[in-house]
Formats: sequence, structure tokens, C-alpha cells
Amino acid sequence: MVLIPVILSGGAGTRLWPVSREGHPKPFMKLADGESLLMKTYARACRLASAGEVLTVTNRDYYFMCGDEFAKADPEGHHQASFILEPFGRNTAPAIALAALHVVEHYGTDACMLVLAADHLIQDPQVFADAVASARHLAANNYLVTFGIVPDAPDTGFGYIEAGEHIGCGHTVKRFVEKPDTETAITYLSAGNYFWNSGMFCFKAGHVLEELSLHAPDVLHSATQCWEAMQPQGRHNARMMEIPSAHFETVPGISIDYALMERSSNIAVVPGAFGWSDIGSWSAISKLVLPDKHHNRSLGDAVIIDSHNLFIESEDRLVAAVGVDNLMIIDTADALLIAHPDKTQDVKKVVAYLKESGHEACRQHRTVLRPWGTYTILEEGPQFKIKRIEVKPGASLSLQMHQHRSEHWVVVSGKANVVNGEQELSINTNESTYIPAGHKHRLENPGTEALVIIEVQSGSYLGEDDIVRFEDIYGRN
Repeated sequence: MVLIPVILSGGAGTRLWPVSREGHPKPFMKLADGESLLMKTYARACRLASAGEVLTVTNRDYYFMCGDEFAKADPEGHHQASFILEPFGRNTAPAIALAALHVVEHYGTDACMLVLAADHLIQDPQVFADAVASARHLAANNYLVTFGIVPDAPDTGFGYIEAGEHIGCGHTVKRFVEKPDTETAITYLSAGNYFWNSGMFCFKAGHVLEELSLHAPDVLHSATQCWEAMQPQGRHNARMMEIPSAHFETVPGISIDYALMERSSNIAVVPGAFGWSDIGSWSAISKLVLPDKHHNRSLGDAVIIDSHNLFIESEDRLVAAVGVDNLMIIDTADALLIAHPDKTQDVKKVVAYLKESGHEACRQHRTVLRPWGTYTILEEGPQFKIKRIEVKPGASLSLQMHQHRSEHWVVVSGKANVVNGEQELSINTNESTYIPAGHKHRLENPGTEALVIIEVQSGSYLGEDDIVRFEDIYGRN
């Protein structure tokens, strides 16, 4: 029975602000080893993909970022990375339904899907592979299988699964339980037949569609309409399939747990102790770092004096702590978070406040990823903005125009091919060009090393939406 891993990558990770933001969410966060959660998930999926394909369901805005991470995990391109791109989030049930329709079309109804979250950490891949083998056996016998994590503490941050009788290497599921209070969680831990709900699943593609037709027909119907609407876009052969917004708006936003797993009668759970973490808060991140003798942990450049039980993460500057205890300090280029360890779940309230007030810090970092590279805002003020732009080898920005701003480009590293109005220029290091407002222009890196320029913008309006694209190799409007 062929196994197709399906990665769901959609959550914003608001409890991990200021590192996780809408434009650079939790799956793309780098851990201490320099690898992102998404990169680790893709590498794990590749090891298990018996047909060579790994399917990812994600937002269309994250397509190029996902591709970059997958290329790092599989630089030789041994596996086929396929994508279903959502215009906006609709939770996990529609995403899984669309993935199942893809798998059935390409591999048949008996093909097995392994549904993985993009932002989970699994530290023992071999034990996980053994659990997947057990789940595949149960899935072959028409069970919808979930993975239960053997709890090591009465944690109130997870939903629980109550296991019933043994079946093969797993158990039947008696019920799913919402996040409990501390007293209830203690009773679950002592009972021995409760597991944390991991949010990972395994089932035959045809069988999950049959179950959705029984228990969530509205989800299946609307997902099928989306799937059929994708056909004119070349869905049969394309590695990248976009869902039309007009069709996706009709899809109910509901999780697979509520839509199906809590309603079906043939659910099984495979317990696992494979070093799983959903990395759901800064407390979880801090536990990945070895403490010193005073229970302090740090990532980046930190000096800690006469302090206890600290966690410090600093991206690019020194953070010093003197005479303080029980703090989480997360420092980025444009935002600083200071929180008590017991309050890390409430960081999402900061994000909610920033959203409500329209603050850009909830959406983007000072350094923003683009398909062609990155830009970093160095300084800005009334009617001016200064950026550092880095273009990947062989990459090109769109042919574009700005209505309200002019730009001055200075090459500081590499060589640039530039379209500036009617001119085509080759600009070397320490050379520059001026682009008046209203001029069509494009920046291209023809070399094999990164191209770095300093861009000085000036004008009455400097928003990123002041752009008219004429040509774009990345398909952006």
C-alpha cells in the first residue's frame, strides 16, 4: 500500500511572536541547529514517502518559502514536492479532503495518507517510523488512525484521547477530550489510557472521503467543487495547484477533529513516545536548550549575571540580564518580548492587540522574504525609506513601476542587470542608477553569488502596495 505524506502548513503561531509573524509563521522558524520546523518535517516525510511524492497544503503566499526549505532538506531533488495552494485558511478538514482527492486521482482509493503538521518537532524519527508502520496496518483495515503522545506530565495545553481496547499495535478510541484543568489532567495521567492528541493522522484516501461523505458531507461537497474547478489549471500534471478564491469561500472552516474524528465509529490511536513537541510556546522552545547551573538558557549573544531561570533569544545583538529571575526575553530587530514563564500562552494577546491597532509588527519582520531573495528596512521617515536588497543568483524582480516614489540603487556587492525606462544597464559594485517615479524598471542578478544593493526611496507615499507589475517570472499580480 503506497504511502503519501501530506504536510499541512497553515498556522500563524501567534504564541511565538515576535519571531513568528503572519508573513513568516512558525513553520519557518529556525531552531538552535539552524533548521526550520518545516525543513525537518519535509525531511521526515521524504524518508517515509514510498511513492516519492510529498504533498503540501499551504497558503499561496508561502509557496516560494516552502520551496526554499524543501530544497535545503532534499538538495538533490530525489522527491517530488507537490502543492495545493489555498487563497486563505479554512482549517484542516477541507485541506485533508482536497489532499485525499489528489491522492485518489493519482494513486487510487487504497493509497495511504500520512497527515503531518508542518510545525511539530519529532526527535526520534526511527520510533516515529515504527509508529507509522503500525498506523498503516490499521489504516489498511479501514481505521481512521490518529497518533497519541504518551504524556509525561499533567499538561493542560493539549487535548486528550481516551484509549479503549487493544487492536494490533494500537487501541480503539473511546473519546476525544478538550483541554482539561490541572486536576482532571492529573487523573488522566494516573489512569494510564489517556494520550495527548498530536493532530497527526493516517488513513486510506478513499476511506477518509467515504467517512467525510457520511459525517461532513458539506465539507466534502465544497472541497470536490474546488477540486473540479482546479482542473482547467492543469491539476493532473502540475506540481503546484491553486484553489480559486471564489470556490474556496464556500468551504466550511472546520477542523478534521470536529468534522470527522469525533463523529466516526472506527477511530484508532497508535501511542508514541518519539520525542514529540508541538512547539506551542516559548516555554517549549526554551526546553530545547540545555540550562546552566542557575537554570538559565540562551540562544544568540547573551550575558547573564546574578540571575536565575531565564530564557533569552537574541537574533542579532547582545542582550544582558543582571539580577533578574523567571523571565523570557525574546529580542528581534524590531520588537522585544519580555514575559513571565507562566504567561507564555498569553503572547497571542499581544498579537491580537497589534492586529486591532494595525501595527505592522504582527505581519512582517524588518527583513522580508521574497521569491527572489530578501529586503531589509534599514531606516525610514517622512517621505524616505532605505532598504538593503539581496537578490539570489539567477533571480529577478518583476518588471514594475511606482506611481508615488523614485528610487536610487547603489550596488554594494555583485553585479546587476537593470532595466531603467528605455535603458538596459549593467551596474557593477560601487556604481548606481536613479529611477524616477513612473519609470518601468527591473533588477536582475546574472551572477553566481548574491547581489546586494542599497535602495533609497523618496516620495509622497512609500507603501509596498504602490507597485504596478508588467512581467513577473513568479506569477504574482
